[in-house]
Amino acid sequence: MTLAPYQGDLLAQTREWTNLHDEELRRRAVRAAADKDVAALVSLTTAYLAHQGGSGVLTSPRTVEAYALGTRQFAEYAAAQALSLLRPGRHDAQGYINHLLAAGRKPAGVQLKVAAAGCLYRALRWAGATDADPFRDTKVPKDRTPGIVKRPPYTEDELADVLEHADVHAKFLLFLTAHAGLRISEALALEWNDLDETAKRLHVRSGKGRKGRVVAMSTSLARAARHYRGLYGPGGPEHMDGKRTTPSDHLFRYGHVMTARYHIGKAFALAGVDFRGFHPGRKYAGTRLLRQIKDFGRVAAHLGHESVDTTRKGYAQLAADDLKDDLMGW
Repeated sequence: MTLAPYQGDLLAQTREWTNLHDEELRRRAVRAAADKDVAALVSLTTAYLAHQGGSGVLTSPRTVEAYALGTRQFAEYAAAQALSLLRPGRHDAQGYINHLLAAGRKPAGVQLKVAAAGCLYRALRWAGATDADPFRDTKVPKDRTPGIVKRPPYTEDELADVLEHADVHAKFLLFLTAHAGLRISEALALEWNDLDETAKRLHVRSGKGRKGRVVAMSTSLARAARHYRGLYGPGGPEHMDGKRTTPSDHLFRYGHVMTARYHIGKAFALAGVDFRGFHPGRKYAGTRLLRQIKDFGRVAAHLGHESVDTTRKGYAQLAADDLKDDLMGW
C-alpha cells in the first residue's frame, strides 16, 4: 500500500461527512448512534480522525485500522448490553473497561480500545449528535511490567537459526528489522534510492509521526543489501519478473504487513522458532546496541524514538551484571 492512494481514499471517506450540511450531519450521526449502525459509526470516527485528528489525512493506515477496530468493538458491546450511545449512563464507560480487563485483556491493549471509543465520542460531539463524554474520567490500571519483559527480543541463536532457513527476501527484511531496527512499515516503504550500501546507511522517509531519519547499516545488512540489489534492483535479473505487486521503485514486491508476516513466518517455521512479530527484531537491535555502546540516547536515535523513555522501558535492556567491571575493586 503506497501513501498517495491511501490519502486519497481517506480524504474521500472524510468528505462523505464533511460535505453534509450541519443539520444533515447531525441527523445521520444521531441515527447511526441510535441504531448502533457499526459501519456508519466507524465511517464517522474515521472521518473525524482524518479531518480533526492531529495528523489529519496523513494519519497512518495502521492508526486508522486500530481506531476502526476499537470503534467497532465498542459499538458491538453497546448493542449487546443495550446501552445508549447518545445518553450513556455514568457507569457505562468504566463498565466497558472492566469488561475488557475481566476478559483477560492487558491494560495497554485496553488503553488502545479506550482511545478508540473516546474518539468515537469526539466524532459524535463534532457532528452535534451528543454532548456526552463518558470516557473523560475513566481509569485503566497501569501495567508496571516493562514492555521488554512482557515481549522480549529474539535471541542471538533464534535469529541465527532463522537466517539459515530464510530466502533472500526474508533474510534482507530480517536484517532491516533486527540490525537497522526499522519498524516493519518503514522497511516496506523503502525505495532503492534510500539505500547507500557503500556508505553503510539508509534513509527512512516514512518514520512514525512522518519523521525521517538516517540509519547506519551493520556490515551484515550492507552485504545483504548489495546481494539483494544485485538480484532485484533496477537492471537486476529478477527485477522484471512480472510478479511484483508494489511499484518498481520499492524494495519489496509485497507492500502489506500481513503479506510480509506470511513470508517471514515461513522462515521461522522452518527454523522451529516461534514468530512473535517484527517488534522483537527491533528490540534485539536496541538491546544489542545498548550493551555495546551503553548510551540510551544514541539507541533511541537509531530506533527512531522521540523519547529515550520509550527505548528504556520497551526496547532495550542492559544485562543484570552490566556493572560488574565498573564495580571491580570497590
